[in-house]
Formats: sequence, structure tokens, C-alpha cells
Amino acid sequence: MSTKQKKFTYINFLNITAAAWAAVMFLFLPSCGGKKQNLADAVSEGDSLPDMHTTGVTTLISDSGLIRYKIVTEEWLIYSKRNPPFWAFEKGLYMEKFDTLFHIDASIKADTAYYYETKKLWELRGNVHIQSQRGDKFDTQLMYWDQGKEKIYSDRFIRIEQPDGLLMGYGFESNQTMTEYQVFNSSGTRIVEDKAPQDTTQTNQQRN
Repeated sequence: MSTKQKKFTYINFLNITAAAWAAVMFLFLPSCGGKKQNLADAVSEGDSLPDMHTTGVTTLISDSGLIRYKIVTEEWLIYSKRNPPFWAFEKGLYMEKFDTLFHIDASIKADTAYYYETKKLWELRGNVHIQSQRGDKFDTQLMYWDQGKEKIYSDRFIRIEQPDGLLMGYGFESNQTMTEYQVFNSSGTRIVEDKAPQDTTQTNQQRN
């Protein structure tokens, strides 16, 4: 994310926080009668408000000095005070993953996504679709991407469309580039080229 983008996000967050704080003060200030009002036990400082709230995001993210990801999302929330801290993309996520030469290793779509910073773990939920560089298409309802272990996995039903067939199963594990993977409890089909049957009558007449 560029410096300009960060500055815009920070100002946006300050505006939202100021408005939220004014609303809280209005609701919970003591009444004119001087009676003390107790807050619910569930409400605590920084309990539910995000540290950053950005909408309409298209940004590039670097790792070790190299641009490795492109993120497109309608809403991006960051909760850095939670345990564990995480990013939330609850209105959908589209991501492209780049190799060191800036080629797209994989594209990822999901209805909802969470990223746990300390664990370097992505949790993708709802209509998860991944397409690898070589053209394989993966569809499931839940997928985890562990960047630390460089592994992508799921324990749910998965459908994989390959250039020469279809593979389905329950449970999946792959490397980060989706080029080497294993499907558990699998079943599969192969696409066979459809050829019209030869007219043997016409062939015999030509021979005679």
C-alpha cells in the first residue's frame, strides 16, 4: 500500500472513530439527575471497533521487499487489538498471488475471508474459487492458506476441474502454487474426446 493510500485510510479511520465516540458519549453520559449508569460487562475498550475501516480497496501488498499480492475488496477491517489480531473481508475478497517475476501464481475469490497476522494464516469461506497458473480450478466452501508452512488445505468437499478431467473429494492439501496437491476420499472422471462413429456401410461401398 502506498504512503498516500495509508494517509487516506488513517484520516478515514479518524473520522469514523470520532463519530462513533461522539455517539457513545451521548448515550452513556450521566443524566441530569446525577444517577450513575453502569455499562454492560461485555463492553470494554477496543472490544468491537476496528482499528481501520476502509471501503472500495484495490491495493498491492509486498513481502520481503517484493510485491506478492493484489487485493480487491469492498470492505477491509483491521482488528489489531483482538487476540489474535486479524483482518476481516466480510463483503468478499478477490486476490492475485504473484511469483518473484510478477507472474500470477493463482487467483482467489471468496465470499468472506480472514487473515490472522501473527499466524500468517488465511481463512477463506463461502464459494471459494481458486485458479492456478496451469489452469486447474478449485471450488469449495472452506479453505485455509498457511503462509508460514507454505500449505493450502481444507477438510470440506472440494471440486477440481482439470484440463483433462474432473476430480472430487473430501479433504485437500496442496503447496502454495497449487501445482502439487492431494485429494482425500476422492472420485474422478476423465474427459474423453467425443468422436462421431464411422459409417462402415459407406466405407465398404467405397472398397467395392
